[in-house]
Amino acid sequence: MIERATPMEQAAPPTFETLLRTVAEMNTPDGFKAELIRGKIIVSPFSSLRYLRSMRALREQLKVHAPEGHVAETSPFLFRFPAAERAYGPDLFVADEAAFEDDGRHADSAALSLVAEFTSTSTKDVDWNEKLEVYGQVVPVYLVADMQAKEITCFSEPSPHGYRSRKTVSFGEELHVPEPFDCIIDTTGF
Repeated sequence: MIERATPMEQAAPPTFETLLRTVAEMNTPDGFKAELIRGKIIVSPFSSLRYLRSMRALREQLKVHAPEGHVAETSPFLFRFPAAERAYGPDLFVADEAAFEDDGRHADSAALSLVAEFTSTSTKDVDWNEKLEVYGQVVPVYLVADMQAKEITCFSEPSPHGYRSRKTVSFGEELHVPEPFDCIIDTTGF
């Protein structure tokens, strides 16, 4: 009798909801955040300490122009994008405060009016590609503070095919952030 290899059944990949539950149950080390990127749980460190000044300057300027009932935060909350099966913890966000009244651990991305990511060498590709694609279908304004290039880019006018508008300025220049903010951001302190 000849022995033959018996193929083993491969387990089905975990569902988006299963991954979300797993992230909620994780004991992520202090200083790290977990996100769902390309169907995988990715654990990465919070932004570099030197980013604090830029993040705070941006948050302070945005909070006075935020839509009514929206808060500007740098807290490590995860926002779910079910249509894309992604969940991101942006470096800075402006969102409807009502999104945080639930007992759950993941906020609805529909609450977001703005997201800002501050690039690092390890996350730059995700910020400029994957997140740009996902945010570009839902979030009204996406800011990418490219800390390596010393520039900030504002994307706006989301559509099913991504953002329709893009404006980039060097740090030190003013940046217009369109509706629902319609304000000028001073990037001198970045």
